[in-house]
Amino acid sequence: MTKLNTIKDNPGSSKKRMRVGRGIGSGKGKTGGRGVKGQKARSGVAIKGFEGGQMPLHRRLPKRGFVNIFRVELNELNLDRLQTAIDAKKIDLKETITNDTLVAAGVLSKKREGLKLLGKGAFTAKGANFEVAAASKAAIAAIEKAGGTVKVVPVKAPAEAAAKA
Repeated sequence: MTKLNTIKDNPGSSKKRMRVGRGIGSGKGKTGGRGVKGQKARSGVAIKGFEGGQMPLHRRLPKRGFVNIFRVELNELNLDRLQTAIDAKKIDLKETITNDTLVAAGVLSKKREGLKLLGKGAFTAKGANFEVAAASKAAIAAIEKAGGTVKVVPVKAPAEAAAKA
């Protein structure tokens, strides 16, 4: 019966690793299995996208689209989510509700360049005052119907703000 302290691998089941570049007598000396001279014989070199002089695929394909440098990233918030936060007493209706107050209350996870109110859902909180970058007509109508106000303060695009500075 074999015991745990006598267990061994079968003879020949594992092979010692080849020590590369240890003299010509080892069979893997001199160039160490890398062939001969040149860039590919050196370590840490990969020629990504090179196709032997043929025009590479990433240059054969046409360019598409563009990046709009005037794009303004806004946080979008529906009225039903806002009403849920007010019901949970996360938001104080005495203060003006802005992007910063919503991030501080945990309603929005990340502060972007502004806040846009969208009109999905019912809104019943009385006397809520908002200062936002944008709002849909339905959202403004629902808030004003509940007795609140919406002040729209446009956000300057990052490129515009840099030009004026």
